[in-house]
Amino acid sequence: MDVIVGGGVVGLSAAWRLARAGRPVTLVDPAPASGASHAAAGMLAPISEVTYTEAPLLRLGVASLRRWPAFAAELAADAGLAGPEALDLRSEGTLDVAFGADDLAALDELAAYLDKLELPVERLTGRECRRLEPMLAPSVRGGLLAPGDSWVDPRRVTAALLAALDRQGVPLVRARVRELLRDGARVTGVRLEPPGGDGRPAELPAERVVLAAGAWSAGLAELPVRPVKGQIMRLRSPQPLLTRCVRGTVHGTPVYLVPRGDGELVVGATQEEMGFDTRVTAGGLYELLRDARELVPGVTELEVADVVAGLRPGTPDNLPLIGPSRTPGLTLATGHHRGGVLLAPLTADILLGEEGELAALCAPGRFREIS
Repeated sequence: MDVIVGGGVVGLSAAWRLARAGRPVTLVDPAPASGASHAAAGMLAPISEVTYTEAPLLRLGVASLRRWPAFAAELAADAGLAGPEALDLRSEGTLDVAFGADDLAALDELAAYLDKLELPVERLTGRECRRLEPMLAPSVRGGLLAPGDSWVDPRRVTAALLAALDRQGVPLVRARVRELLRDGARVTGVRLEPPGGDGRPAELPAERVVLAAGAWSAGLAELPVRPVKGQIMRLRSPQPLLTRCVRGTVHGTPVYLVPRGDGELVVGATQEEMGFDTRVTAGGLYELLRDARELVPGVTELEVADVVAGLRPGTPDNLPLIGPSRTPGLTLATGHHRGGVLLAPLTADILLGEEGELAALCAPGRFREIS
């Protein structure tokens, strides 16, 4: 039996796909779908988020994005939903906008780089940007459209995954994992902290433990995974302000706005090295609103629907850790940083053993300190 530790979008997706393939699976998490996946904006945007030093991550993202339509359709069917539109999966693309000459030059360089990689992007003038998104600020001087980028509502995705697992009869143990069980050098299961709090440890044996505990993974194994705090806002409007994702760099800080089909607009997100601090701060929200207003002035008129802070699991090279560790019986599915929602389908396929070449890019063995 596989025991999956962690009930975020990665752990839930892995459990669902493994169960679908006929593998016996148990998922362990004290509060499934309540961590980084609950806070995430759900951007499926490998092209617009690319940097020159992260070509391997781009390859992973593009490959996983291709899987999302089938992933969403199968998930909707297994969860008993009407169709993938119930997950608010949208594919109108991402518009990256610029304000000054330096920003425009950076977009030109990025467009040339993506062209060499044969990835579709379209360079736009400021007027063309505002034709696509009339609510953009008049000061926008140009932009770069990545028409293949998509987005989804992570909260709907995790709810659907929980429903699909329930329909498949996958056990969900709502408890915290205290430690990994070992027999010599091999991991043989997990020791739980029972919800009753009576102090008596419970043990769950496993042929394989899949560690998908996000930012908390390093507490169970020696891993180079750290928490990266992200504060995010959800605003609400009777009429949608935008039809596609909009990104930009304001005051040297990236900001994005992600529209939902129900009129919600997600504004995010800070990146803070604050350990396991999940407080929502006035300063963080101020910076988000200040920067979002530079892109779309109308955001200040919207109702605040929700504010939340989540902890992304970061690694030194921003690549996830997916695959067998050096410890027999322990497989990793963590360290996805900003790309947990995007990379969930690919991660599940790697755990099923269906992706050799791509699996090598995120193999845990690239770090010596992996346990």
